[in-house]
Formats: sequence, structure tokens, C-alpha cells
Amino acid sequence: MEDALLGGLSPQVFLRHHWQKRPLVVRRALPGFRGVIEKRALFALATNRDIESRLVERRGKRWQVTHGPLPYPSLSHLVRSGTRDWTLLVNGVNHHHAPAERLLRRFAFVPQARLDDVMVSYAAPGGGVGPHFDSYDVFLVQGQGRRVWRLARPRNFALLPGAPLKLIAGFHAEEEVLLEPGDLLYLPPGWGHDGVALDACYTCSIGFRAPRGAELAAAFLDHLHERGLPDADYRDPGLRPTARPAQIGRELTAFAEAQLARIRWRRNDVEEFLGRFLSTPKPNIVFTPSKRRFPHSILRKIIKLHPKTQMLYRGGRFFINGEILVPRRAQRRALAALADHRCAPGGVLARAGLEPLILNWQRAGFLLIETKP
Repeated sequence: MEDALLGGLSPQVFLRHHWQKRPLVVRRALPGFRGVIEKRALFALATNRDIESRLVERRGKRWQVTHGPLPYPSLSHLVRSGTRDWTLLVNGVNHHHAPAERLLRRFAFVPQARLDDVMVSYAAPGGGVGPHFDSYDVFLVQGQGRRVWRLARPRNFALLPGAPLKLIAGFHAEEEVLLEPGDLLYLPPGWGHDGVALDACYTCSIGFRAPRGAELAAAFLDHLHERGLPDADYRDPGLRPTARPAQIGRELTAFAEAQLARIRWRRNDVEEFLGRFLSTPKPNIVFTPSKRRFPHSILRKIIKLHPKTQMLYRGGRFFINGEILVPRRAQRRALAALADHRCAPGGVLARAGLEPLILNWQRAGFLLIETKP
């Protein structure tokens, strides 16, 4: 099936020919699109200490970055004064505004474990974050206003020393792309890019999660430690006087080697770790327990996952916000549908015997229970 979002390409064709291979520019991917949030609401999010935000200002060749929470009056003053060359970036807007969440789910042809969030930038004329590259895929959707993107193929980019951002030194663009409202630009990992606003504009950045091997390894060792690693006390009853007191002895080295060799894991351990790791919320994401109570049946309700909730599954195990659940076989299809579509009829879940679980998740703030229209 062709998708206007991808310029008439089906998701299969896009993934085969563009994903992590080459950029794609789509004109009028979202006709009539002006953005997902108004300026006043975006500034308000930037004042929240639980929301990641940054103000990036350029003064000649010098860059300044101020991390949030940011004072609302200062942002308003920048607009009123007509100051140029600044950008406000707010992460996780989809967690707080439904239009941003709907935009993120337009990209659900990519597994949810890879989807990250929607970052919205508001830039004054001349605003941008400088030439840089990302280690993950990104879709850039232009809202109100225009922005020029200068692009360069991946290479071993040198970084600008002393800059508060990871900026490419001596950036030389190979092509330029002008994005107008509703246009989309896809960039694979590693592509150098520099976006500059021609006038006051909004850009929505759909980023993807790409955990690094070292990050996975460190988190997996923590996971194994939580479950209990092999333990033993070192003993050396045959210890003799040494002429080299700073030298690590063979016996201690052999003991450490033997203990580390006892660490074992199976594929089940890896799958459980990965599900919990990929569904665990970022440190700044906080769930507010719901005060609403639903004493009656959820049969005539619609169950929707909260935008902050990540729900994944593998085999017979389900993971929600870092927690693990192993439901009965008869319940798996209903839970999988809820995870895949992020909403499900309450009757389907109730008939699978999941009503108590759904009410617990609602009280924890993991999901929303709405009345059918």
C-alpha cells in the first residue's frame, strides 16, 4: 500500500531503498500541516523541570546552550524583541500533546522499540543548532515557516573544539533542501546536516532509539547482578611471604577468572532483559497515579495506552514501562493487540480476564479508560 507520508512509497519500498541508506525528501507529505503545538504551549513545556528542553543561541561564530527549565518571560522577550539566530528545542512533546502523539504513530511501520519521541523546535529567523550528525535515523517534518537544510554524506567528521554542542568543524554541504510546511526529510544515521530557519518556524523531529553495544552490555550486567551473580569468598591458606608486594598473585587472578567464568545466561535471560530495558521510561518521565476510579465494568470502554507508556512483547512475555508480565496463553492475543495498536475495546480485554490488570494499570497512570463515543 502506498503512503503519501513517504511520497507514494509503500513502507516496504521505503525500508528497502532508503532506510539507513539514503535520504528522502517528500513534498507535501502532510498537506496543510502547520505543526503540533502552539508557541505559547511549547514555551510552557520548556518551563517544566520534568521535560527536557534547550535554548540554543548563535552569536557570530559563538554558540551558547541553556538547558531547561527555562523562564517563560525570557522566551517571550526573545520573540517580542525580534532577536534572531536562536532556537528552542523541547523533547517528548508527544507525551503532553495529542497532535504530537498522533504524528509519532504515523511512523508505526517501524517497530515501537525503535521509536523514540517527537522533539519540536521553534526557531527565529537564522536559528538552528549548527552542522551536526546523529547516530540514529530521523524524520524532519516542517511545520509553519521555512527552513533550509544543508546535507553531507557520512564520513569521519571532525568536531569543532570547545563548542557546547557536537558541531562539525569546517562543514561542507553537498546539497541543499528547502522545506516548507508539510514537507518531510528523512536522514539515515551519520549524515551531516545543518538546518537554518528562513523565518520563524516549527520543525518536528521524529527520532529513533538506537542503543549502543556498550550501553546494552553495561545494562545487561546490571540485570544479571539484580538476579544474583555467583558468589564466593577468596581464601589463600597456603599464602607465603612475597618479595614483590605490589604484584597481583596468580592465585587471586585464577580465582577471579573462575568466578567470572561461572556467569551464565540463556536466550530467555537476554529476551527478558531486552524487553525491560527497551520499555523502561527515561529518567525524566514521571507517571502520575490516576485519581479516577472505574468501579463498574470496562466492557463499554475504550482502553488507550498513555503516550508516555511503552508496551512491548516477545513470545509469551509482555513488558510495560520496565515491568514484566507473563499472562495466560488465552490472554496473549488481547494484550498483543493493545500493545500493537495502543488501544483496544474494553470488552475484548475484560472477556480475556484482564479487567483487574487494566484497572491496576489505570490507577498507576499507565493507560487511559475512555467511554465509547
